[in-house]
Amino acid sequence: MLNHAVKPVNRHQWISEAAYYKALARKFEPGKELTDWLDAEIDYVRMLIALYISILEEDGPMTILSLQELAAFVGIKDPEDMCSEIELVRTIQNIAGHRPCFRLESNMTCEGLECKWRTECRKLISAWF
Repeated sequence: MLNHAVKPVNRHQWISEAAYYKALARKFEPGKELTDWLDAEIDYVRMLIALYISILEEDGPMTILSLQELAAFVGIKDPEDMCSEIELVRTIQNIAGHRPCFRLESNMTCEGLECKWRTECRKLISAWF
């Protein structure tokens, strides 16, 4: 689904340009080039995830298959081997540097926060109880 809806983005070019602008914002202070690059990589993954989730919101609810597709799209190896929504969502959130909103306890949710995963997290939490 996503492959047809999104034009291919040159990952390396996007990240290198974003890292350049991060360095520019800090006036090219030396010694932080790797941090700029790693932050740009996370921004890239977050951008892809946000795009995918916005497309899914129009097309319907997330499924295991759509989560596996998203995981593959952001570079997670062998997502087809993951058959649990919880495992997929957590893995996708981790690669994006997103602290998972849902923990193992129901009182540790993302109440009051803006989060693209809110709907999915609530579904997963309700499935546990």
